[in-house]
Amino acid sequence: MKVFRILVTVVFGVLMGLSCSERQDFDQLDDLEITPTYETSVFYVKAQESLINRVSGLSFFTQDFNFDAFEEPFFADRVLSGVISYELENTTSKPIEISLEFLDENENILDTEEFRMDAAPTSTLIRDVSYGPTGKSLDIIKNTSKIRLVATNLGDGSSTSTLENPAIVLRSSAKFTLDLK
Repeated sequence: MKVFRILVTVVFGVLMGLSCSERQDFDQLDDLEITPTYETSVFYVKAQESLINRVSGLSFFTQDFNFDAFEEPFFADRVLSGVISYELENTTSKPIEISLEFLDENENILDTEEFRMDAAPTSTLIRDVSYGPTGKSLDIIKNTSKIRLVATNLGDGSSTSTLENPAIVLRSSAKFTLDLK
């Protein structure tokens, strides 16, 4: 009787294994396309009008921002495209100019973005710059190691905005699409 139970259990197990399974296709992983999009802040700069009034006709703000997003080969080798978004607000009484220089490791200029904005009241300036197949060369971004921001007061140094807390605000973010295959 014990042998019969063991024999029935083995036969039942074999039949279950054969009847409920089909050949597994592990090659379907090759057909899988994974292209996630990563978004990050690049920089945020705010300059009060009192700072801007101290300098007229010259740059009132200059700063270099480290940009090492493509320093990691895993990211650099898989990026397909990207968009850098800029948002500029001017609530001051000054017309301004902002220049962004994309620099490589040797401080060679790879690309430049220029912004000019009249004194307040103005609407927020929004600009999206594409890199990759539908925009500028992706090599610009891949080879950028820092971004230099230079802001210049194109007005005088005495006028003051009637708005509360007048300032210039520049925000920037980036979205990159990768191929993980």
